[in-house]
Amino acid sequence: MGSLDGKVAFITGVARGQGRSHAVRLAEEGAAIIGIDICADIASNGYPMASRAELDETVALVEAAGGKMLATVADVRDFAALRSALDSGVEQFGRLDIVCANAGIAAMAFRELTIEEDLQMWTDVVDVNLVGSFHTAKAAIPHLIAGERGGSIVFTSSTAGLKGFGGMQGGGLGYAASKHGIVGLMRTLSNALAPHSIRVNTVHPTAVNTMMAVNPAMTAFLENYPGGGPHLQNPMPVGLLEPGDISSAILYLVSDSAKYVTGVAFPVDAGFCNKL
Repeated sequence: MGSLDGKVAFITGVARGQGRSHAVRLAEEGAAIIGIDICADIASNGYPMASRAELDETVALVEAAGGKMLATVADVRDFAALRSALDSGVEQFGRLDIVCANAGIAAMAFRELTIEEDLQMWTDVVDVNLVGSFHTAKAAIPHLIAGERGGSIVFTSSTAGLKGFGGMQGGGLGYAASKHGIVGLMRTLSNALAPHSIRVNTVHPTAVNTMMAVNPAMTAFLENYPGGGPHLQNPMPVGLLEPGDISSAILYLVSDSAKYVTGVAFPVDAGFCNKL
């Protein structure tokens, strides 16, 4: 028996990286998965987004783990599309218990930007990361309340949601602002939803071995960040965490082992935030 047998989880940004890892891990524990991903590039973002083929691969991995998954191409910035995908999943699986608002981008550049480019980076990052998280919660909360079984929402924030770094460009500022904003969203919803036994938390990874962290634009940004080098290194002897390291924290937060854990900003950061 798995710790999530009979439960249903909604995960955004599920086609690869942390989202895929979360889907497979929760499926291994018995959860059915409703997942969405944009499967299209965002022009201001400095690295390619996931593809439909990668989304299909996530479905195959979930099924290989013994789970079931309904996957839909949808952009978290499009509330109607997101809600439609979620509603279809709840109709198919009959319930909703877990929400992982994971979709996010980090639009970094190490070059001179036009003001239009700078503003567009800010807008896209905030819209995907923060507005997308709000959309995810807004669509999911009615299902969680209607189920009368409680539930768990976990927002993916970042160490940049607890500490002030990201540079001066719109992408980096938007990333830090959006990840901080997610914490405010979490804390407010954790109070509002507590009477329904719906728990709300954030997880704050340090750098994770995914496309967001290892693409050339991010590498150039980090190499040239003021005060970089040791300043941006984890105290524990690890450069990058693996997606599964974050999935382990997600599994704890959504499980009955954390049934009274709510309103918590949960770092999985090898000591990064404690150092700064």
